[in-house]
Amino acid sequence: MSNFTKWVACWGNATSVTDRTASSYAKDITLRYPIKMCFDADKIRIRFSNLTGTEPVKLKAAVALNMAEDKADIATLKTLYLGGSEDLLIAPGEEIVTDSVSMDIRRGDTISVSIYLEDYTQMNAGVLITGPLSKGWYSYGNFIDSSTLPADLTRKTSWFYFLNTIDVFTEEKNKALICYGDSITAQAWPDFLIQRCFEEGYENTSIIRRAVSGTRILRQYDCITYAAYGLKGSTRFPIEMNTAGVSSVIIQHGINDIIHPVGSDVNPFRPWSDMPTAEDLIEGVKDIYVKHAREKDIKIYSGTLLPIKGWRTYADFREKIRNEFNDYLRTSSDFDACVDFDMAVRDSADPSKFKDGYDSGDHLHPSLSCYVKMANTVNKEILG
Repeated sequence: MSNFTKWVACWGNATSVTDRTASSYAKDITLRYPIKMCFDADKIRIRFSNLTGTEPVKLKAAVALNMAEDKADIATLKTLYLGGSEDLLIAPGEEIVTDSVSMDIRRGDTISVSIYLEDYTQMNAGVLITGPLSKGWYSYGNFIDSSTLPADLTRKTSWFYFLNTIDVFTEEKNKALICYGDSITAQAWPDFLIQRCFEEGYENTSIIRRAVSGTRILRQYDCITYAAYGLKGSTRFPIEMNTAGVSSVIIQHGINDIIHPVGSDVNPFRPWSDMPTAEDLIEGVKDIYVKHAREKDIKIYSGTLLPIKGWRTYADFREKIRNEFNDYLRTSSDFDACVDFDMAVRDSADPSKFKDGYDSGDHLHPSLSCYVKMANTVNKEILG
């Protein structure tokens, strides 16, 4: 008799507006993404998102266990259906969850999710993520049921189109932890946190990344130049917390609110009127994040903002806002606990900058070793 009793998200992304380029449509193309599974399970279903699309999307999709990173075991291939149809239709601004299919999955398995776009398709819903576990490929042609992708027709990609969440039917004890944020969370530390969970034996917690580069708590852009900077917090958060089995969230968000405004004389899309005070950010966090998490009985952990000294818009007044906001994140009873990323990675002699070796070079984004440090900074109690 199966011990599997409930659906829990095993992997997840945010969905945002993709980068607006001259070419924004695809036709006759296969996307393939390898995903590492963190739970034993016997069924799988997938959420596909056209949340930021303005046209309908039709796709076909299949899952299979992997024999190697880029080689699917076609003997295990399962076509995904929606209401019994293999044509998965997603209206603009909507998301769908496929019918569940039986699949014998074990913790540590890797599956391939393959998507085929036959007709001209608006590629307006996706997200850019990076890290050792975040990769994909696209191929010209239909290779959804092929074990390998043809080398001469295939390229790597870090853009995850339409693929939003993978749920598995698993044991009652399993739960999901969401990492919510901007480009820093869209990069490597959640992947390293997944690896840490495997290495240290945290078997009951999945790590779900909900992150979009450039996003802010209080504002969003309505221009194609910065369209990929995504939706504001009040729009994103309720959608992204709609996650099967979610028990907790780490929020590391707000630095873009502080560093983006420069004045419309410098950049017409970044007026000074967008500049928040620390109080504005605190009220935004309370009204958007804390309130929603408490209503949904989700534990909420604050993540302090990282150093920014040397970044191109760095100024003393921005540093003052960051420190005041971080003081709130560290001390407020609004949160169940604080993950003090700032304290872990800052220079002890000059706390406004990264510790040596932890700066990627732009003075805003961490180095790879710093992302490892961020993953190791997450409290054990959060992962247990």
